[in-house]
Amino acid sequence: MASVDKWHQEREAKLKSPDGWLTLAGLFWLQEGENSFGSAPNDNLTFPEGRIPGRAGVIQLKGDTVTTSINAGVEVLLQGKPVHEALLYTPDMDTVPRLSHGTLTWYVIKRGNRYGIRLRDLQNDALVHFKGIKRFPVRAEWRIKAHFVAHPTPKQIAITNIVGQTSMQDSPGTLIFTLNGQQYQLDALLEGEELFIIFADKTNGLETYGAGRYLYADKPGPDGSTVLDFNKASNPPCDFVSYATCPLPPRQNFLPIMIEAGEKSYGEY
Repeated sequence: MASVDKWHQEREAKLKSPDGWLTLAGLFWLQEGENSFGSAPNDNLTFPEGRIPGRAGVIQLKGDTVTTSINAGVEVLLQGKPVHEALLYTPDMDTVPRLSHGTLTWYVIKRGNRYGIRLRDLQNDALVHFKGIKRFPVRAEWRIKAHFVAHPTPKQIAITNIVGQTSMQDSPGTLIFTLNGQQYQLDALLEGEELFIIFADKTNGLETYGAGRYLYADKPGPDGSTVLDFNKASNPPCDFVSYATCPLPPRQNFLPIMIEAGEKSYGEY
């Protein structure tokens, strides 16, 4: 199926892009007060050796505000211009500023009530050594028609991420489908203009990533139908790098069958 192959090529290209998951080189949770950063082993935030000076500066967390000061003699860029002090995060920011030095870029992320620094490296090992993702053979029978049943009232489901944080997320409804004469269902989330499904199945930990996989589907048509194309089941970012905060499948999305379609576990990093 040419459309699945095209999707796969585009997915790998996105993974390898400057903002793709393969450039993730670090995730550092900030402590209240000053957090030193650089490549020195005694820095609070230790960046890759050889990519930045040993003591590059300080990132300060004060309540819900994050600022930084750069040490003299270290060139760090903000929007292409050298900067010595900068505001990195406040709750009312529309976009979070990104700092850079050489191949490195870093910026603030917030997960629950925790603040962290996400680090990207254009020469990250996961990117440099990426060899492509193995897949199950593409088969038409894994394109399955599903019926979408909207929740009669607004509903939230508990989603736990790989660092143990649980949040309640809006679920527009449930997808019901039949496979080999048996009926199954998956709760969906909404991501942009698509349905987002986090699911687990009996291949996890064998041929596929142990913590489940992701799948996107079009919003249902007027008749309530859509298609679950398991040929496009994809690995979470955590299968490629150690610094993502991947959401995990909710218990009700554990399928008691083997979905032998889509991406196999990458598992090298």
